[in-house]
Parts: sequence; structure tokens; C-alpha cells
Amino acid sequence: MTHRPLPDPTPLTEGFWAAAGNHELVAQRCANCDVLRHYPRPLCPSCASTEWHWHRLGGHGTVYTYTVTHRAFHPAWADQVPYAVVTVDLDEGVRMVGQLHGADPARVQIGARVEVRFEEYGGPDGRSMTLPGFQLCPDPAPTPVRSSVQPTPARQSKE
Repeated sequence: MTHRPLPDPTPLTEGFWAAAGNHELVAQRCANCDVLRHYPRPLCPSCASTEWHWHRLGGHGTVYTYTVTHRAFHPAWADQVPYAVVTVDLDEGVRMVGQLHGADPARVQIGARVEVRFEEYGGPDGRSMTLPGFQLCPDPAPTPVRSSVQPTPARQSKE
């Protein structure tokens, strides 16, 4: 087990970390409008409801973007460089960030298919946690990248 700084669960996030401990990936689902959201927030960004529950996710998605780290920002990562951190568009529509495990960082590309992978870590204070990350799917062939950004029509000058 690797020792590294660990997240400090809060009342808002403890359900997420508890699910990760059971090797389940979850996101908040609004009880009012059914919108999924991640990172955990007290209010729904769609309808401002404070009512929500944890919803289990399938754990599969597509790499939206990534970065490869060549210099450890903390001694606990010194033996892992270079490593990739990926932002993943999960199939259910939420986006999560995590470390890419088990692959040469040179193999990751935007659009590659990934799946969740849980890793157990020990902290310097003696506690341990299971954290979600990602790994390339057996056939990580990229899927066509579809942007959620809509083109802005050209503005015409009134002059």
C-alpha cells in the first residue's frame, strides 16, 4: 500500500468516499429534476433543489482531456512519474478527474475509452482509503469527440 496525502471527507462527500471504499462509483442525482452532478454540491445547478441521493455509475467513459506529469509535486508520487491525469466524460453525462493507472502515459489520447479502477492508499496518519482512478479499456480506441460547445454566430457590425 502506497502512503500519500488523502482527501478529508466532509458530510457532503462522505457518501462518495464510502461508495469508493466498496468499489462503487457514484454521483449525486437531484431528487427534484433528476440531473446528475459531480463534484458533490449542496444545491442542484439545474433547479437549486437541496434534495438529492447518491446514484451508482457504470464507471465507463471517454477521455475528454489529460495531462502527463513528469515531475512529482509530492514525494509520494516520485516513483510514479511520468503519469497521466485524465478528465473523463462518463457515459452517464458527468465529468470526473482521476489518475490513469496501469498504462504508459504515451498511450492515452483524447477520445480513448476508460473504465474506473479503485486503488487502496494509506495516509501518513495511519488511515487508509480507496480512491477511484481510471484505466484504459482493453480496446481503448478513441470515439469521435463531440464538443458540447456550440458555435457562436458571427456578429455583424452596426457601423
